[in-house]
Amino acid sequence: MNETNAGGVRGRSVEIVVPVHNEAHVLAESIGRLHTYLEASFPFPFRITVADNASTDSTWREATDLTLRLPHVHAAHLEAKGRGRALKHVWSRSTADVVAYMDVDLSTGLEAFLPLVAPLLSDHSDLAIGSRLHRQAAVERGAKREFISRSYNRLLKLGLAARFTDAQCGFKAVRTDVFRALAPHIEDTAWFFDTELLVLAQRNGLRIHEVPVDWTDDPDSRVDIVRTALDDLRGMTRMLRTARTRIAVPRRTSTPQVPAARVPVLAAHLEYAS
Repeated sequence: MNETNAGGVRGRSVEIVVPVHNEAHVLAESIGRLHTYLEASFPFPFRITVADNASTDSTWREATDLTLRLPHVHAAHLEAKGRGRALKHVWSRSTADVVAYMDVDLSTGLEAFLPLVAPLLSDHSDLAIGSRLHRQAAVERGAKREFISRSYNRLLKLGLAARFTDAQCGFKAVRTDVFRALAPHIEDTAWFFDTELLVLAQRNGLRIHEVPVDWTDDPDSRVDIVRTALDDLRGMTRMLRTARTRIAVPRRTSTPQVPAARVPVLAAHLEYAS
């Protein structure tokens, strides 16, 4: 990847994937806002990739139009649905040093993006997640979603010994070389993809960085909560039965790969490693 950035710095790079399915009505506004924000304030080379997974509306046409209008936007099209499938497809092929994703509704405040990826760019951590359940997070959402989210993450702690606080926040990043090592062992292609990635990382001693986020619930969200919850429970059961196979994952270097002056002071965070 050879992208320019706000400070004119060339160095370690980030690819941000926005997985979409039938999001033509919000795509241009959301990607435009993200592009403007990163171009103005993000100090590393970046690429935004819209990953259209089997949309049946005009999402793909909107995505390709954005690639013509915005210099850092690219697009990929998949014939089958699944957020995990879309992420795995783009992340596995990325030439960036760090790959990330966020939901198209941009529910998570963008000011958290640099604190999310900076520890990965500096080789301090291996994965990074936004947490809506961190004590310093600011979240606006209904009581039902809050209860389901807390209950799910509690089940992960009890059943899979998870030490991360928020498995399903749509705001994550991972070192690309680490993801390539973990990817063949990730079976889920939908919403449980995130949890499976994190549990595998924890089981293999990788460092997971957490960032408290400002998050506002999207009233237009079309996620089937009941179906997603059932799929997540099935995924948890499968992982309980899975042997803890050790994966040969790339280790962090002892010397930071990004000059300290380029890495900002981060918001309060936690790291977890097994």
